[in-house]
Amino acid sequence: MTVAQAIVGHMIAQTTELGDGTTAPLFPGVFAIFGHGNVTCLGHALEERRSELPTWRGQNEQGMALAATAYNKAVRRRQIMTATSSIGPGATNMVTAAGVAHSNRIPLLLLAGDSFSTRTPDPVLQQVEHFGVPSTTVNDSFRAVTRYWDRVTVPDQILTSLPQAIDTMLDAADCGPAFFGLPQDVQAMAFEVPEEFLAPRHHAIVRARPDRGQLAAAAEALHRASKPLILAGGGVHYSFAEAALLAFAERHNIPVVETVAGKASLVATHPLNCGPIGVTGCESANNLAAAADVVLAIGSRLEDFTTGSWTLFQKPEVTIIGLNAARFDAHKRRSLPLVADAREGITELGDALGAWRSGDDWVQRAANERESYHAYIDKIAAPTENSGEPITYAQVVGAIDRNKVPGDYALAAAGGFPGEVNNGWRAAELNSFDCEYGFSCMGYEIAGGWGAKMAMPDHEVIVFVGDGSTMMMNSDLYSSVISGYKMIVIVCDNGGFAVINRLQINQGGVPFNNLLGDCKGPNVDVRVDFEMLARAQGCNAETVSTVAELEAAMVRARASDRTYVIALQTHPYQWTEGGTYWEVGVPEVSNRAAVVAAHDEIVSGKSHQRRA
Repeated sequence: MTVAQAIVGHMIAQTTELGDGTTAPLFPGVFAIFGHGNVTCLGHALEERRSELPTWRGQNEQGMALAATAYNKAVRRRQIMTATSSIGPGATNMVTAAGVAHSNRIPLLLLAGDSFSTRTPDPVLQQVEHFGVPSTTVNDSFRAVTRYWDRVTVPDQILTSLPQAIDTMLDAADCGPAFFGLPQDVQAMAFEVPEEFLAPRHHAIVRARPDRGQLAAAAEALHRASKPLILAGGGVHYSFAEAALLAFAERHNIPVVETVAGKASLVATHPLNCGPIGVTGCESANNLAAAADVVLAIGSRLEDFTTGSWTLFQKPEVTIIGLNAARFDAHKRRSLPLVADAREGITELGDALGAWRSGDDWVQRAANERESYHAYIDKIAAPTENSGEPITYAQVVGAIDRNKVPGDYALAAAGGFPGEVNNGWRAAELNSFDCEYGFSCMGYEIAGGWGAKMAMPDHEVIVFVGDGSTMMMNSDLYSSVISGYKMIVIVCDNGGFAVINRLQINQGGVPFNNLLGDCKGPNVDVRVDFEMLARAQGCNAETVSTVAELEAAMVRARASDRTYVIALQTHPYQWTEGGTYWEVGVPEVSNRAAVVAAHDEIVSGKSHQRRA
């Protein structure tokens, strides 16, 4: 076999256990854009076995790798959709997607062409030369955004390296993207491939149990708690631990708040679900976090939007229990570590607590906070027809939320939507939400919607996207049409990068280069016709202007046989409020008094930070 054929054969031989105990291919398919670095060898190998390993054509390498990431997230890291590119710009286009997968701890296999290992024909087309380090190629840029990186320079390397990469991608603690640089001449080399390399291999879910000592310490901390709080992170989903979380929370009478990645760990109607936490969260959940004396953080990497840049947990004596498969996350900021699989850790911690329950007064306070959160969202999401103002993001999300049906899966990323969908989309079903906010990648939305739909063809994938992200990357509207994977895309046009404009002016600056009206150019009043843009790519589409029209359009969108785009103009200055402190860099000196005042506020907020 050639090296390319061996790679494809090994991928096909892998199967995986899904969350329901059934078996499926570990590699369900490959997204590919072919060029001279991968078409003649890897492309040939994929064509030979196209019935066993489907190949899907993308329109942009970044988009197809983002689609693969969203697919792998939707199946909760149990399968690994793959992406392959040629060398040069095709490869570097995938670096951003690798960053998304790395930040969010999502498996992703990337196979990129590389220059010749012999270097005889150098410099080849699309090669970037490094005069003093000739072994360096653009593929070295993936080292910063992958968990596993290798360049195959002789055929036998693939026999040990590819299985190691697969094990890394499936490891709950080390999970992330893997990259292989495949020099053009090495892809073509033929060698004797051991039968063992092509033999079937099944990957079961591996669940690490907690250390007895760490378990006892965590149980003791909770026993002492008077105001405990559960913080549900993405690890709840990846461990298929939703049922265990529900049982634990109910058994021990503990309120639950959710991170962006952990949203839909409990249904929103459950009385212990107190809403989203952090900068994109609600005031009610953040009030509980500020008062909590023990926080059980399950499967969270505790990033700044979750912790309010580490100002949110305000009690000096607060104990954070880090229940996480990754040691790195479990120990963060003096957390009491409980290194374990989320489902097994929750279950064993519950048994260690026995009949202990938190006090009813604390749970009643949580109920009051929860009621306040839902009342606020109901108010701002309600239609205000004929007001003369564009409708708000909150009203858009509210309209879709009120009219959701079983199987709906909401997807968003970056910009203004994370705060809006995190608050306004009140999940009626578990694991029904994906907001990419680990890397906050504009452009993820449409590509991610395509990938999520491929992973869940029986679900209605509803994409919330702003005009800024749509302009960055919209070509996978066409991908979804030609591949037959329909999604509903709601494009909200607020005239530019409105949420960054909000940050700009909230920190003392003036509107500049974010909203179209504040940009340089003679035609900044020109607005994109997103309906026409969608129709040009084969979608069904329409433009609406009111909540009632949006709700009516959703009926038509659900009935559509292909991707349906609903475009509308939204308010650039009205946002869901709540949240908490977030540290950003503001100048210490400025000729604007408002900037100096904003800097002083940042400094004041830092006094509440947990610094170590």
